[in-house]
Amino acid sequence: MATSVTALLYCLGTKKSCKANALSTVANTSTGKKTYLFVGDIGGTNTRLAIYPAEASTNASSADASADASADASGGKAKDKEPIYTKEFLNEKYITGPNSTRTFEQDIFLPFLSECNMLDWDGDSDDNNNNKNDDNDGLQLVACFAVAGPVKNNTAAMTNLGGEDKDKDKDKGGASENTEILINGNDIEQSTIGRLKYITKCKLVNDFVGQGYGLLDLDLNKEVIELVPGSIDAVMKAEAKDDDDHHHPLGPKACVGAGTGLGECFLTTSSLHPDDGYECYPTEGGHVDFVPRDALQVKLLNYLKQKFDQPNRISVERVVSGIGLANIYEFLAKEFPKLVNKDIHSEFENAGALQGKVVGVNANGDSPDELCKKAMDIMMSAYGAETGNCALKYIPTGGLYVSGGLTPKNIQFIKGEDSPFMKAYKDKGRMSGLLDSVPLFAVMVEDLGLRGARVCALREYNSMKNTFSV
Repeated sequence: MATSVTALLYCLGTKKSCKANALSTVANTSTGKKTYLFVGDIGGTNTRLAIYPAEASTNASSADASADASADASGGKAKDKEPIYTKEFLNEKYITGPNSTRTFEQDIFLPFLSECNMLDWDGDSDDNNNNKNDDNDGLQLVACFAVAGPVKNNTAAMTNLGGEDKDKDKDKGGASENTEILINGNDIEQSTIGRLKYITKCKLVNDFVGQGYGLLDLDLNKEVIELVPGSIDAVMKAEAKDDDDHHHPLGPKACVGAGTGLGECFLTTSSLHPDDGYECYPTEGGHVDFVPRDALQVKLLNYLKQKFDQPNRISVERVVSGIGLANIYEFLAKEFPKLVNKDIHSEFENAGALQGKVVGVNANGDSPDELCKKAMDIMMSAYGAETGNCALKYIPTGGLYVSGGLTPKNIQFIKGEDSPFMKAYKDKGRMSGLLDSVPLFAVMVEDLGLRGARVCALREYNSMKNTFSV
């Protein structure tokens, strides 16, 4: 099989090391080396890691990932989609804590692999024999991490973790310290430290590439809520085969998700590689301009422009996210001081990175706090408006999915014709009718990024084998 320049460039790292590592991996596979997928969803607040079998998934190629979307809709997960081991880490504790090295490799990846003793590490201690995955070792790891930040040259800067934010208000009297946290997939791939040496391939993708590919793994009957009636039937009909065993043309999909930050992506079928099904493309749509919808939101915009020293505009993520929810509450507490509950406000001020969670918890329940509920109403209105913007931009007839950690926790503010989310979503003036053609779902699971990272890792593994097979 001929090796194309495009295929070589598709691999990670430099062209030279990429080819050498890939050839080594394929050679290792041919000699019986056991392969596992080491994947992670690395957000601004939490990191979720998992180990999946790769060999059990070899028939589940990248083409199968798209086909699995409809297959999984009528049943449970296949065994190869169940993790062997998984764990969640709080970044504030492990990465930015006082005793941390501020590196994911040392503070999270190595401890995770050290705990994963159900794999056959060839009798090797994770602290000894720090030679890069040689032929005597019994297994290899193909890694993919979906990271909350832009990815360039297989390196990601964490947008909402540890770094100096250019929009953030600063002490005008002195220079601010750059504490940016980077993840470098090429360095991880070359590492010989402990069990990191078993990683023969490491790819970083934007967290919403992970979310996007995770959509293909959703069970539409169990893991989503229809926000527009008939959405499931519309998607299933579009993805069904006709009498001649051919698929109908598949429309684009899109995903909008608020968690610590706000992410967006879209998926289209590939004209160059149709057998691969959907391809996912990241965006930085969470950083488009926030547009206020009423007089109070105009005041909010002006407050945030002053807070973040931005004279002209504010990103929608400053409003639609966990961080945004905290910003809104902070504004409302100053705008309506008589509504402030002192106990809740004290908890909020001492919550650190979890301020948004304090607001969210107190906005829900049978007796919600008035100020927290008002903050949630504003955030969900802005969330629905931005989701409607995505519907108009992409016209995703393959489905528009509202994901992220805030969705299942606050579903009462999202579902229903009279919810603040749906009112704003449908309020598109002359184009409101167009939204009737867009299937709309709320995703009720929080491991979408992890599932998508598995799909990406599996594609890497299969691409390496296919590219360099003879």
